[in-house]
Amino acid sequence: MTHGFSHTGLDLDLLRTFLAVHRAGSFTAAGRVLGLSQPTVTTQIRALELRLGRQLFERLPRGVASTAVAAELAAAVAGPLDALAEVAERVAPVPGGPSEPVHLAGPAELLSVRALPALAPLVAGGLRLRATAGLAEDLLTGLRGGRYDLVLSAVRPRGREVAAVPLMDEEFVLVAAPGWAERIGPGRPAAEGPGALTGVPLLGYAEDHPIARRYWRHVFGVRLTGPAAVVLADLRGLLAAVVAGAGIAVLPRYLCRAELDSGALVPLLDPPDPPINTLYLAQRAGGGAPAPVARVREAVLAAAAGW
Repeated sequence: MTHGFSHTGLDLDLLRTFLAVHRAGSFTAAGRVLGLSQPTVTTQIRALELRLGRQLFERLPRGVASTAVAAELAAAVAGPLDALAEVAERVAPVPGGPSEPVHLAGPAELLSVRALPALAPLVAGGLRLRATAGLAEDLLTGLRGGRYDLVLSAVRPRGREVAAVPLMDEEFVLVAAPGWAERIGPGRPAAEGPGALTGVPLLGYAEDHPIARRYWRHVFGVRLTGPAAVVLADLRGLLAAVVAGAGIAVLPRYLCRAELDSGALVPLLDPPDPPINTLYLAQRAGGGAPAPVARVREAVLAAAAGW
């Protein structure tokens, strides 16, 4: 069933605000995207509802939910508004003024080791970039709320409001410095399982060992228990600590390849089927991203082909 309302005479600013609220799921998040205060967003949505004579959003304890009328209106105006935004970005920049920065988020080590070097030519050419490191679920929540334009995610995003494409597969390896490898004993982890690692400090990305827990389950077939010796949400720091002899850690091979090649780190076992995790590049669904965001997305995807 369609409501058949006419968009003739509707203010473009009201429609832009409406579409931002529909996508972000809250007046506050839409205001951040648009650079408007929450009261201004509320006033504009109320004005649009009065013009249409229909309710567009249901107020929830946290955010809003789009009504069927809003969903139909969004389907009708999203394409034209996104196309108009692209044209404005491309042909009518503010003379001499900087473009809005692109907000990119992801794991600290992936941003630092992979993404930022890949984006260096764009930055040298005038791109403004704001990079934020954090945990995947927190960053995806920020993406849905409009805080980020693109997210490098270690988990597959769920929900229709986020569009994601596979970026790369990372293989995990259990590593130690040569001194610890000798103390543990060559071949013991493969022969005896995790019992061979009893008493060895384990360094982790978070208190619940999200990476090592997956490794234990996939390789050893058991649940990982016990506290972490060090917790740091930056695998580069864990890598440095393991090289210095602090203990053992499960790390992505791309991050510690140089240390493995040089002998600064030793793999404690070489399973025939190592655990692999797929990383994703995520953005809000709907298309029509501003030109700088589209350029960053294209550059990351192109570089990832060689990661």
